[in-house]
Amino acid sequence: MAFQGSLKELPLPDIIQLVSVSGKTGNFSLKAGTSEGEIHLLKGKIVHAEVGKLQGEEAVYEMAVWTEGDFVFVPGKSASISTIKKSNTNLLMEAARRIDEWTVLSKKIPSTRLVPVFTDQATTTSVSLTPQEWRVISKIDERRTVEELAVAIGVSPFEACKLLYGLLTSELVKLEESFSGIPIDRIGDLSSGQLEQLEANINSLSDSYLKDGAKLQELARARALSKAESEAGRPVDAVLDLIRSAEKAISSSLGPNRAKEFLGRVADFLQ
Repeated sequence: MAFQGSLKELPLPDIIQLVSVSGKTGNFSLKAGTSEGEIHLLKGKIVHAEVGKLQGEEAVYEMAVWTEGDFVFVPGKSASISTIKKSNTNLLMEAARRIDEWTVLSKKIPSTRLVPVFTDQATTTSVSLTPQEWRVISKIDERRTVEELAVAIGVSPFEACKLLYGLLTSELVKLEESFSGIPIDRIGDLSSGQLEQLEANINSLSDSYLKDGAKLQELARARALSKAESEAGRPVDAVLDLIRSAEKAISSSLGPNRAKEFLGRVADFLQ
């Protein structure tokens, strides 16, 4: 018999724990907004997971951050491949730790679109850095976004944020705005009708990601401010602020990968 429900009511780690203790074989299908993923169990043990381009443990951690969406567990055959060796206990403990950490990290790093740059203090302050922090420092060129920095040092966006957090706290590095990947010049060429349609598309898209009442209230306030800004004759700034607000809400609620996906779809609106 299939088992289904809402991630808002029952977080993923709790769901897996519930099914795994029964020793069931089958797979979870999860959907949050436009993202879909799968987690496969064999006799109660998680053996494979995938979401987007991620597979294995990182896929589990990615989906564990989701606070909204739906799931369905269908008993039956498990995956034909095995990409996860950790025990369920260790896997879920790490997932819970990442959820807690992202809650903290996202307050200083609301978006992996931002660009790390050195502060004036970085040239005058003497500090001790870990080897991992030196790896980050060596790849900061004040052009790469956090996402691109993660690729450069060969870690996940989550791990890159962890390493940057200490540098930000020490005020050796700060984050600057970047809309690389989004053709913002195109926004200025749009007619008033096209701008209204773009705003409607952005609002509809962000609503498809977020169902949480508090986050939607945040977006409602941001949309009201954006509308006022547009009526004051700053339509381009209004749209950019709308994108920033939606991206921040999605990142804090669903993680950096989902926020990146959101920005990619916004860019598609401007092609």
